[in-house]
Amino acid sequence: MRINRVLPLTVLAGLALLGGAGAAGADTLTPSPSASSSADGSGAPSQAGTDFRTATAIKQDQHATASASTGDYLYWVFPADAGQSATVDATVKLPEASARHGASTWQLDVYDGLRRRQSCRYGSQTREAAADAASVTLTCHLRAVRSWAEPWANDPLPGSYYIRLTVLDLPQEDLGLPVQADVVATASDSGGAHAVDGKLASPLTAVTAPDPSDTPSTDPSASGSDTSSGSDTSDSAAPAGTAAEPEDGWSSGWWSDRWIWTVGGGVLGALAGVAGYSMARGPGRSYRRPPGV
Repeated sequence: MRINRVLPLTVLAGLALLGGAGAAGADTLTPSPSASSSADGSGAPSQAGTDFRTATAIKQDQHATASASTGDYLYWVFPADAGQSATVDATVKLPEASARHGASTWQLDVYDGLRRRQSCRYGSQTREAAADAASVTLTCHLRAVRSWAEPWANDPLPGSYYIRLTVLDLPQEDLGLPVQADVVATASDSGGAHAVDGKLASPLTAVTAPDPSDTPSTDPSASGSDTSSGSDTSDSAAPAGTAAEPEDGWSSGWWSDRWIWTVGGGVLGALAGVAGYSMARGPGRSYRRPPGV
């Protein structure tokens, strides 16, 4: 009788252990989803920073997107070299009209590497979106980037340029509603008309010194997670808050079409001098030695 009681209990315990081991094996073999840096897999940034130090670096002509809440400050940073005229376009996809309680006003600001706000030559830097609008588009055309300027001037200089996108005015009930932002920075050659005789020693890509606590540890006893995070930081193209160097490097404005006009003007001046001398000398005149000499 005692054997008949112990045998069923032993079988049930064995089945329970096998079931637990199978579940553990399934958890081990099933891969967990990993976070992706890009929502569409194209490599374009799909997030934005919340201040200057954490601004997301983008390249020229590269679209960057970000999902945020209404009222957030969104920051990006891109490089602009001497002789370029940069243009920043931003489009905000607003929440459903049924979820909003009124119109909203959005603003796009651009700052240079010293975090000085740069004025826009033209464009819709601040726009109001109606209560039933699906999106709002803002544009800022910056002045031509100069290779050199006086210390007291606020001229745009080569280096990093920060983009800040935020809402200025809206009903209190609409704070926190989800929005989708799309930003792109383009640049065109402004030509030698904006060139100056000077050169900046280095581009304005100033960033705040990193926190010592963020430096990867060299202690062999450090955990593997700390080591992996340090390697990820070193492999990044540009630190957070600063723009990567342009593909062709920083030219600092050493070349412009003013060289072509200078050389061409010199050649035309020389030809004009020869023509003037020929006209003043007159036709058919030649030097003759006086008689008896």
